[in-house]
Amino acid sequence: MIDRRLSVLLATTAFSLFASPAIAQDASAPQGSTSAGTPATPSAAEGDVVVTARFRNESLQQVPIAITAVDGKSLAERQLNNLERIAASIPSVGFRSGASNKDRTVFIRGIGTITTSPGVEPSVSTVLDGVVLTRPGQSTLDLGEVERVEVLRGPQGTLFGKNASAGVVNIVTRNPTDEFHAFGEAGATTDQEYRIKAGVSGAIVPGKVQALIGGLYSDFDGNLRNVVTGHDANGSRRYGARGKLVVTPFDALKLTAIGDYLNTRETVAGVYQSTQQIAYPTGAITNSAPLAAALASQGIVAVPGNRRLATNLDTNVRDENYGGSLTADLSLGDYQLTSISAWRQWLNHQRQDYDQLAQLTTTFPSGVDDGSVDSRQFSQELRLTSPRGGLIDYVLGAYYLRAQTEERYQRALTTLAGTTQTSTTGVANYGITNHNYAVFGEANVNFTEHFRAIAGYRSTWDSLDFTHVRTSSNDPTNSGAASLDRPGIRAYHNASGSTDARGDSYRLGLQLDIGAHAQTYFTYSRGYKGPAYNVYFNMRSLNATTLLDEVPLSPETSNSYEGGVKGSTADRALSYAVAVFTTDFDGYQANFTDSVGGAPVTRLINAGSVRSRGVEADVTLRPIRGLTFDLSGAYTDATVRDFNCPVGAPVSCNINGQPLPYAPKVRLFENATYRFGLTDSLSLELQSDVTFSSKVQYSLAQTPNTVQPAYAIWNASVALLHPGDGWQLRAYVKNITDSPYASFLTNGTFAGTVRFVPRDDQRYAGLLLRKDF
Repeated sequence: MIDRRLSVLLATTAFSLFASPAIAQDASAPQGSTSAGTPATPSAAEGDVVVTARFRNESLQQVPIAITAVDGKSLAERQLNNLERIAASIPSVGFRSGASNKDRTVFIRGIGTITTSPGVEPSVSTVLDGVVLTRPGQSTLDLGEVERVEVLRGPQGTLFGKNASAGVVNIVTRNPTDEFHAFGEAGATTDQEYRIKAGVSGAIVPGKVQALIGGLYSDFDGNLRNVVTGHDANGSRRYGARGKLVVTPFDALKLTAIGDYLNTRETVAGVYQSTQQIAYPTGAITNSAPLAAALASQGIVAVPGNRRLATNLDTNVRDENYGGSLTADLSLGDYQLTSISAWRQWLNHQRQDYDQLAQLTTTFPSGVDDGSVDSRQFSQELRLTSPRGGLIDYVLGAYYLRAQTEERYQRALTTLAGTTQTSTTGVANYGITNHNYAVFGEANVNFTEHFRAIAGYRSTWDSLDFTHVRTSSNDPTNSGAASLDRPGIRAYHNASGSTDARGDSYRLGLQLDIGAHAQTYFTYSRGYKGPAYNVYFNMRSLNATTLLDEVPLSPETSNSYEGGVKGSTADRALSYAVAVFTTDFDGYQANFTDSVGGAPVTRLINAGSVRSRGVEADVTLRPIRGLTFDLSGAYTDATVRDFNCPVGAPVSCNINGQPLPYAPKVRLFENATYRFGLTDSLSLELQSDVTFSSKVQYSLAQTPNTVQPAYAIWNASVALLHPGDGWQLRAYVKNITDSPYASFLTNGTFAGTVRFVPRDDQRYAGLLLRKDF
């Protein structure tokens, strides 16, 4: 089966490469490339933001996609160093926190995939220098020195693949320069976060070989306190490097080699903000007096804003994320052939307190979780890009991915009955192998200079295999009997399986230029996300009353309609973009609440049909020289249409019409910057931004205790700059009003409500010094 698909893929690729030039019209686009794999075009005017959302360099205002682009300089100045922090400044983007990278994920327009299973891909694709990252945990990397980050909203499957059914985060890192350039950056905060970043770039052989290498180090003890161990928590330590080598052996060929490495240690943990859990839809309140007593014995009161925890051990997550890629751009007359070969590996090891408490009692068992992840991927992409200026311009390509993940997860649990302690250890070894093949293309049909049609298509083949073996010390004979299940640890389990599927993604649309500085568009997109397996520690087999993990989840599909208008005044004093959208998802892959021996777990299911619809707007005003206002807003109505209630679900399935997790109705972001001269050589910059979010439900089960009320965060900075000497000194304050909030709320392991605490949960200030040479 796989060999036949590979043959079809290669044959189709060969046909694309040899037959496509015959379709071309008059070619007037200049040759060359301003970034790997993206041919230059004459469409971007001076001062425009240039993006590569369609594998070409195009003006942000001319792309018929709802897209936000944030340049690397702005990210560095505002200390937005990872996707979690960037998400706060883009209203349509949400971020799910968790104790480990493997628990985190990105949402766009209220759509994302929450799971720790290696058998499912995210709904939002993260792309790093043209390479798709297959696991959500890989996308939580520190960005380092980047050129820009592009967020493409809505289904993008035709060009970016099957795990882009909700959108794409496209990270473009900085390219080396022919001229020598170096920089150094150092920062410190009042709560003792330290960060250093440096790099150097230049020509090894002028005009032929350029290189760039940069590195970073950051350290933060954390903004929580574990009163049992006496250590700070919720912190991180990171160090890493990225290198680029660009070789142009002759004018028609450019080779770009990229390598990166990031090492992370984290102590992220949750804290109890309440001893209550509230049932849906009854509103019945369960208050845990034993939990309140256990916390009180450590001097902790579970209230919103609590920043203290009491666990036997500190969460310890160690993470390595690294890889390399080789991009070759070959000019074939007026065409460009691009090849991207890439390999990546992600290693993650986590150790955390399962029960989230310090004492063993008859009410609460004591447990320790220890897990490791080894994820490897190899991908190969070929693209042929036509010149622009004729009747039809297009991108055609083929893609192959092999991804393999192996995990080991151990849970050691001790229970107390009277004076008798019973210890149980469960160990699960499981893994997934995924082969993905695709052919794709997207074209513009230029009826006139100002009116065009858009058509794109992608055919995707998936092959998915899993293995899972769990042993339990409470089941020494490996019987698998349900009577031998323990709270949080199921009995013996041994299973394997495989599935194959093919699916289609496509896009159709019309685009009309309205004068020289505006355009409007309308598109229909079909998204496709392949089959999945719910492979995790407590995976179980089918019986008459429980869910089945060994049957693959069906593919997730979506149908999206979007209309928009973008434009600017001739002097760019005003630029704007407005998008209206509605997207229906069928077979939505989502986590729902279940239990194992009385302990809660979440289970991946085809949850049924959901809908996301709304309006987004981005406006930039430049009323006078040096003064800029950025205003962004999103109204998102993301709800469950028809929930597919799993057999034996322990909570209510009556959630039709209720909001999806991480989908606030309203999010706003406003930023103002004013830069003016103090002297002939010195400038001063004043900056302030505000983020607002309406209330957010963090659980698909709609429990009232997992709702974050509406909140606003206000930040500001002032900078002294010397452009001639290339240095700046910036002072900033985060969360000026000192307003605590939750980046994630969830039921505690056995009782209460746990809050995950964001970096800017309380007010802090910092200094940032940068020097460019």
